[in-house]
Amino acid sequence: MDFAPDERTRELTDQARAFLAGHVLPAEPVLHQQLAAEPDRWSAPPVVRELQEKAQAAGLWNLFLPGAHGAGLSQLQYAPIAELTGHSPQLAPVAMNCAAPDTGNMELLAQFGTPAQQERWLHPLLRAEIRSAFCMTEPGVASSDATQIATRIRREGDEWVITGRKWWSTGAMSPDARLLIVMGVTDPDAPRHRQQSMVLVPRETEGVQIVRPLTVFGYDDRDHGGHAEVAFDEVRVPADAVLGGAGEGFAIAQARLGPGRIHHCMRSLGAAERALDLVRERATARSTFGRPLAERGVIREWMAEARIQLEALRLLVLKTAWLMDTVGNKAAMTEIQAIKIAVPRAVQEILDRAIQVFGAAGVSDEVPLAALWAGARALRLADGPDEVHLSSLGRAEFRRAPVL
Repeated sequence: MDFAPDERTRELTDQARAFLAGHVLPAEPVLHQQLAAEPDRWSAPPVVRELQEKAQAAGLWNLFLPGAHGAGLSQLQYAPIAELTGHSPQLAPVAMNCAAPDTGNMELLAQFGTPAQQERWLHPLLRAEIRSAFCMTEPGVASSDATQIATRIRREGDEWVITGRKWWSTGAMSPDARLLIVMGVTDPDAPRHRQQSMVLVPRETEGVQIVRPLTVFGYDDRDHGGHAEVAFDEVRVPADAVLGGAGEGFAIAQARLGPGRIHHCMRSLGAAERALDLVRERATARSTFGRPLAERGVIREWMAEARIQLEALRLLVLKTAWLMDTVGNKAAMTEIQAIKIAVPRAVQEILDRAIQVFGAAGVSDEVPLAALWAGARALRLADGPDEVHLSSLGRAEFRRAPVL
């Protein structure tokens, strides 16, 4: 058993670390200034474009995507790089063109798209010329059960006609999100997991209405195009706009969510490491009642517990990445569910304690802890709530063969 990364992973990780330290972290105040200067603008701020140019020049581009369309990295190779981007989730992923939901949408187009679909949508996304949104979650049903999706997609001649309402469509507030991937029911009489399909909908199609932005604990995520409620009123797209094939929507969604879940976990570990960096600095410089916070037993215990949690969870994430590379996403589903439950929960706890160390400053925007906490808490719902994954993981545990 060898825990050392290979040479290419080490080189790219060193490059990514230098890029974050030298360009991304110093650009965070610039991002905040640009967002404050144009409060009604949802397009990418200028600093994002500047960082993207630098990332491309450094070869830190599309590293998330395996195969011919991306950098050819495995999940295991990408893991430490993705973790580093979690130190600055507002800037680093989008700067390196590895931000959700574009990553998942590019993976779908690369895996299931026709050559024409890839030419129209995938290639501009790979070049960061456009952005995209994934429209699956709905306000009217419990979207943790995707078979309950209410949006209807009916066939009329050589067109699909879409009617329904989606929300939490990340990125859709941005006018740069030229593509909406919409999941809906094409055959309500088919078996439960063959009723749904995905269609590619250009944003400017008649009948598409971006209704309103949504916030996460008050954060609008404008740097990532926000989260939108989107209405589809008799939206017509050509028959060849279906992705993969009619009735394959549920299977395609599962293919998309596996890599998405592990990438979220990778970045979450980086967010926790950023928090510990901040705590070390704060606790060393700050004193109460004549002693530095770093000498207080409770602070040391919190740091020790955080280190234990992070090291254990990082190993589980790396094992999951290795399984996805070697036996496939479906065979790695137990581990994917395990990290999806454990990592955001632990990171939320670590961030909560970091906020406590910072006192009132911790809940402000003076430091990034509150925003990081909001992101970690939201992940316990995104891509399936904890309870759904726990139930599924529990069922799998009862099917497990005895060790002896």
